[in-house]
Formats: sequence, C-alpha cells, structure tokens
Amino acid sequence: MARMFGTDGVRGQVGTKITAKLAFDLGVAGAHVLAKSDKKPVVLIGMDTRVSSDMLAAALAAGICSVGADVLLAGVVPTPAVAHLVQKYGLSAGVMVSASHNPFGDNGIKFYDGKGHKLSDEIENEIEEIFGNEAKQATGADIGRIFQAQMATADYVEFLQDKAGSNLKGKKIALDCANGATFMAAPAIFEMLGANVTTIACEPDGININDDCGSTHIEKLAENVKSGGFDMGFAFDGDGDRCFALDENGDIIDGDMIMSIIGKHWLAKGKLAKNTVVATVMSNLGFFMDAEKAGLVVEQTKVGDRYVLERMMEGGFILGGEQSGHIICLDHHTTGDGILAALILASISQETGKTLSRLNTMQKMPQVLENAKLGNATKEAVLADATIQAQIDALHKKYEGNGRVLIRPSGTEPLLRVMIEGADLEEITKDAKHLAKMMEDFNE
Repeated sequence: MARMFGTDGVRGQVGTKITAKLAFDLGVAGAHVLAKSDKKPVVLIGMDTRVSSDMLAAALAAGICSVGADVLLAGVVPTPAVAHLVQKYGLSAGVMVSASHNPFGDNGIKFYDGKGHKLSDEIENEIEEIFGNEAKQATGADIGRIFQAQMATADYVEFLQDKAGSNLKGKKIALDCANGATFMAAPAIFEMLGANVTTIACEPDGININDDCGSTHIEKLAENVKSGGFDMGFAFDGDGDRCFALDENGDIIDGDMIMSIIGKHWLAKGKLAKNTVVATVMSNLGFFMDAEKAGLVVEQTKVGDRYVLERMMEGGFILGGEQSGHIICLDHHTTGDGILAALILASISQETGKTLSRLNTMQKMPQVLENAKLGNATKEAVLADATIQAQIDALHKKYEGNGRVLIRPSGTEPLLRVMIEGADLEEITKDAKHLAKMMEDFNE
C-alpha cells in the first residue's frame, strides 16, 4: 500500500481521499502514538478557512476523544500557531487541518508533537501502522472532552510581538492573507507594531482560500504595491507557514532571497550559528552563488521543510528554508512561520534603513519548473522507463557546468516536477516542457 503521509501530512480532495472517516481514524491513531502521558493527554486542533475544515476538525476531535484524550479547539489559526500553542499550553500534541496552498476542494491533516515539531518519517509510520485498526475505546469517565482555546489567536500574536525584533512605525505595508488562516493574526501584529497596513484577500468565505491570491498568486498584491507607494508587501499561503515578499517596486523576494537577506544580516551581526544556512536542492543557483560571495555556508537537503528542520537540529543551525517561502528561524520558533519571516524581514529593513530592493543582492538564475500530471501512471514507473531516463541523462549532460536539471516527485500531488536552470530561458523552457510532455504521455 502506498504511504499515506506525504511531505506535509495527509492531503487530497475532500470526499474522495480526505473524508470524515479518515479524519476520525487518524485522530484515533495519532492519539495512540502521540498522546502518551501519565496525566490526561490533551491534543490541540487548529484549522484553516476551508468549508471542509469544520467537518474534519470535528471528526478528528471525535477520534481523539474516543480513545481517552481531551481536545482543545483553537479554531482558525495559522499552522505555526499550532506548533507554538502546543508548547505554551504544555499539551501532548497538535493537529492542523489544512491543505496549505491547494484549492479549497482539497484539505489535509498534519501533526505536531508536544515540542512543536513536525513528525519524523518513523513516527508517521507508527501512526500508519495503527491507522484503521480496531482500537480500545474509552468508556465512562475516561472518554475525552472537548474544550475551546478562547485566547489562541491572541496568544500567538503575543508570541509574534515578542519575536518581532523592532517596531515598524512609518512603514507602509500591504498584506495578502490568501483568504486563509492568517487573516486575523497577520494584520493584528503588523498594526500592533505600528505599521500602516493595507490588506487584500482577508475576507474568507470557505471557498475563496488561495483563489487568485496568496503566495502562489502574487500578481494582485504586486499591483497594489506598485501603485500604492508601499514600502513592501507580504503574501502568505493558505495556512500561513510560508510567505513571499515584495520590495517597494513590486518585485518578488522569494524564499531563497529571504534566506539570503536574513542570513547576511545575521552573519554581519555575529548571530548566525556556524555561519550556515540550510536550503533544499530546489534552491536557485543564484542563491548558492550569492551565499558563497557573502561568506555563508550552505547545507542542502531533499525537498520538504521538515527535512530542512531535521538537518538544522542535527547540525545546530538556526536559519533554513525553501525557495517556496518556508523560512525556519530556529532560535525564534520550532517550525516555518510566514508571518514571523515577514516580521524579521521588515525589522531588518527598519533597522538598517534600507529598502528590500537594496537588501536583496541575489541574482536569480533563469529557472523553469514544469509539472507533469501523471493520471493513472505511478511516479516510479515513469522514472524507470528507459526512454524517459535516457532523455533525463541527456539533459544532465547538456547542462553540466552551466546549469542543472532536477526531477522531483511531488509529495502531495500526482505530479513529477521538472526543474531546469540555465543561461537561456527559451532553451530551458523548451527542454522542460518536452520532458514533462514525455512523462505525461507515458501511459497513453
């Protein structure tokens, strides 16, 4: 059987892959593995703004309570709020109901342990082994109860205020909250720090999350920043664990650039542990070139912010992330946090008196990413095909020394991602599209 957990929890279309029964069974299995305590175990549940999140949170809560753990409902909060609140409240575990940047018809479930960390592959495997099996049900007074975390958003905003770095008085900032989980917390903390804030996509209705907005659809925010005379803008994804920035010209500052700016600033102040930033193999070549020039050491991991976090914890590093906008500042938080990354970036601009365009010295190498939609074919079968493998080998040889080719199976969708970097945008686009088409045509 295929592994249930992807790179960021269990995710898929609601009503087919993601159902109330699946959520109930995951609640049972997750509570068995994570909620082991001498005292009454308590699990926090947060969610994003999707219409299906209420249903799934309720099913999760029922599953958790059925095996004797209590549930604390945080309501709509960003994913990193769950990681923080689990620690603040001294709970056994946390669960977030969200499909991040996916369309509203999808949803997902991801767990955090009692220390606010995403789960290792080994712990997820334990949950999968128990999933769907008959579990001993609690009876009588041992049945779990459900409580409301009335101060969840306020407590998270207080945490952000403590970690922000400086006030933002005089800064004119635009925020795109993706009609998602940051719609309350993000404007609140930026206004609390004195910024002049304008928001877009901050009116969730259950179906408009990520709909032509947020970090994956940044065009509207860019138009606002360009025309409105803003100092900067920030776009969050649906669950708030990542962000993209815009400089005063409306140009994108992606995750690589954010890591570069923060890394160089902390390096200059002697605050960057071991002078090292942890990035994934998907980071742009321009990031590695800029890092080397600045004296930053870069460690690489496979794609997935939890793998970045694992390497950071192993090596004692405090800064890492992904090109997609997951930024982990481990001396500030246990997980990637889009709002926190935005606050740190804005504080650096405030502290140095420099605009984001001046702070960003990274020159991005032309990069093309094409998604091959596989239909009924498996990712393993496509990559094992001799003709496709020969084409991949030929591209590796072609771009050796002046670019690179990376083929990566998506951890959350039935896709193979083809990424090519090189000096000639037209050429790498043609090659990436051709390879993606070969993959899509594999089983026709």
